[in-house]
Amino acid sequence: MANGTLYMPETEPNYLDYRGRFKGILGWILSTDHKRIGLLYLYSMGLFLTVGIFFGFMMRLELIAPGKVIIEPQTYNSFFTLHGIIMIFLFIIPGLPAVFGNFFLPILIGAKDVAFPRINLLSWWLFAIGGGLAITSVFLPGGPADTGWTFYVPYSIRSTTNVLPAAFAAFILGFSSILTGINFVTTIHRLRAPGMDWFKMPLFIWSLYATAWIQVLATPIIGITLLLVAVERLFGIGLFDPALGGDPVLFQHLFWIYSHPAVYIMILPAMGVISEIIPVFARRTIFGYSFIAFSSLAIAFFGSLVWAHHMFTAGMSDTGRFVFSLLTFLVAIPSAIKVFNWIATLYKGSIQLAPPMLYALGFIFLFSIGGLTGLMQGALSINIHIHDTSFIVGHFHYVMFGGTGFGIFAALHYWLPKMYGRMYNEKRAKVGFWVLITGFNLLYFPMLVMGWLGMPRRYYDYLPEFHVYHFISTIGSWILITGLLIMAVNLILGVRRGAKATDNPWGGETLEWRIQTPPTHENFHEIPVITGGPYEYKINENGQEEKKYEEVT
Repeated sequence: MANGTLYMPETEPNYLDYRGRFKGILGWILSTDHKRIGLLYLYSMGLFLTVGIFFGFMMRLELIAPGKVIIEPQTYNSFFTLHGIIMIFLFIIPGLPAVFGNFFLPILIGAKDVAFPRINLLSWWLFAIGGGLAITSVFLPGGPADTGWTFYVPYSIRSTTNVLPAAFAAFILGFSSILTGINFVTTIHRLRAPGMDWFKMPLFIWSLYATAWIQVLATPIIGITLLLVAVERLFGIGLFDPALGGDPVLFQHLFWIYSHPAVYIMILPAMGVISEIIPVFARRTIFGYSFIAFSSLAIAFFGSLVWAHHMFTAGMSDTGRFVFSLLTFLVAIPSAIKVFNWIATLYKGSIQLAPPMLYALGFIFLFSIGGLTGLMQGALSINIHIHDTSFIVGHFHYVMFGGTGFGIFAALHYWLPKMYGRMYNEKRAKVGFWVLITGFNLLYFPMLVMGWLGMPRRYYDYLPEFHVYHFISTIGSWILITGLLIMAVNLILGVRRGAKATDNPWGGETLEWRIQTPPTHENFHEIPVITGGPYEYKINENGQEEKKYEEVT
């Protein structure tokens, strides 16, 4: 019995040297072990992230001054298309579910693996194939796609660039997401340890559960939509062409019916990570567990009803505008519940500002800015004014990068010691955080300002009056990349030669901190029996939480 929550045998067989039927690289790419698949996703996404950052860096460098600086307009269009496709479909959407969901979901619910290990491996293969195809399309005759990551018609039908390979890559990635969602829903329903009812699950599992349902129900819509674009390009049957009886606005409806719920595929797991980190480093039981759990389901539900707020300027009845505006305000409520409950958990807590906690607090700050600027767009008068301006770009990055991105970084700093059994240098991690968040705000906040002043988004050139904002933004991109490099180098050095981590370096109470570090092949020698909640901390004789965390330098 460990803190009244878990039964574990005193001795376990050593599975650390397990390699399965194959050795070397085949032992990885053909493994059905959920932890190895999670690491395969991590390495793959690290590669794709590097490529996506390169395209973003080149775009910002071009915009440092009016007129041509280093690249041509067509190249710029291709760069922002590839940057969007890579960062959305290959990093932000799969980041937390594919890496940390795969690695920790079975452990957190007391299971030995996911429900369908072979389908899990197939999901990674589809992800790798789709990502490879997206990158390969850059080098094919005709040049990389230049439509933007949204593939809007009619331009995506008429463009002579490689739209089909890019769209097919996104189609394949959608199948990977669907299979992962099916696997997670089944695993959570069927493989929870004895005694773990729904309200003894860690909140990260609740967020993965809500996300998985969105993956299963919404992703087929984008798959069908991309197939329709392919049919239009190949056969010209007039689905979206008004001259042939089609409707280009139909594409926008189909695209955003998936893509707005996809925003919550991106952000919900990050919220789950924050819900895991804050009680550990505040040394307090999470405030409002059931409200946070149900708010994840509420976000998934309401988030599926607000797609048309992306289309207020596309032509819509006044009734439609009113309804979708109202729903946009309503969807903010469950997100606000999470933020207020996190802050309530921090109140009077014994707060430890370790790197995971810094990234969690950074998430709350940046996501709040992103959420509030998103709520502004629910107001019709403001939306008409700022639609298709740089304000939208700034808002989107505050939510996606400031939210999901910082959630991924928080998860890396929180769980990497458990995954690899080694600690990174915490002082360098803190330096990396402050450089990163400084660069982030210098990069994206000027976009909010110049967008409000009328700077259109996606433009290769701009009026001189916007030069100062673009200049500051480009300088911010250099600082942000410096922060990313500091963070990446520190984590890699920690994995390779950092101090050995204990089984529970942060003093957490969930199941992953009750097993061997790094986890054995099947996680548990015997399935644990759960008798308490996931966030129950010991209280000493002075009525305070026991401190279990010591900084490693």
